[in-house]
Amino acid sequence: MFTAAALGLIVGLIMALTGAGGGILAVPLLVFGLGLGVVEAGPVGLLAVGTAAALGALLGLKAGTVRYRAALFMAAAGMLFTPLGVWLAMQLGNRWLGIFFAVLMLLVAYRTLRQALGGPVGPPVRDARLLPCIRDAANGRFIWTTRCARALALSGAVAGLMSGLLGVGGGFALVPALQRYTDLTMQSVVATSLAVITLVALTGVALNPLASSMNWVLALPFTLGTLGGMLAGRLIAAQLAGPQIQMGFAALTASVALALIARYLL
Repeated sequence: MFTAAALGLIVGLIMALTGAGGGILAVPLLVFGLGLGVVEAGPVGLLAVGTAAALGALLGLKAGTVRYRAALFMAAAGMLFTPLGVWLAMQLGNRWLGIFFAVLMLLVAYRTLRQALGGPVGPPVRDARLLPCIRDAANGRFIWTTRCARALALSGAVAGLMSGLLGVGGGFALVPALQRYTDLTMQSVVATSLAVITLVALTGVALNPLASSMNWVLALPFTLGTLGGMLAGRLIAAQLAGPQIQMGFAALTASVALALIARYLL
């Protein structure tokens, strides 16, 4: 129980310090720290990440930084694709799922490192007026168009698929998508992503056939530890330098990815 709580604390700290995408480390930590397979760790990781994301989303709602209509729309699209991800996870099994997870983590680490070093991590900066989703200057709400709805639905669908497949909230996909398709501030991007993750992750837990036999002796302390880490991380985040945190996250993510590859290939 202590090990599970400590691992959860690490995940919560990483989520608070790096943003919504930090939850990608939950499943690998469960694999290496508690000896679970990727498939078995999925629902446990989703429960913890979804619960911690809910805390962040509630704080964002209180601060007025969550675009809740967009979050609900994206989450609805995600929920439609979560069952497909769960089904694919069952077909692939631990070995191939672990390898796929590792490759994805390497991509996340590469993107995070480029961002920390000030390099381009996406398409060239465009005129905000040409983005699919822009806000009304009068009320701050999105001006809903077909382009905007399509972009948000696709982003939510990818997050839902990854949530069911890998047991992650999908923040690593949601944050870049909201940065690319909307004119939201970074604070609002993260808060809105956390709201989507909450709904998609908890849906993934409910739909996963392994959730009914979840090991609550591990899942409960891991989840509580994640909540504690999220709260503690928010208190110290403002005192730490962003680029250094991002580089540390990139290095940790790449190291865990290589360890996963070694575990499932060698």
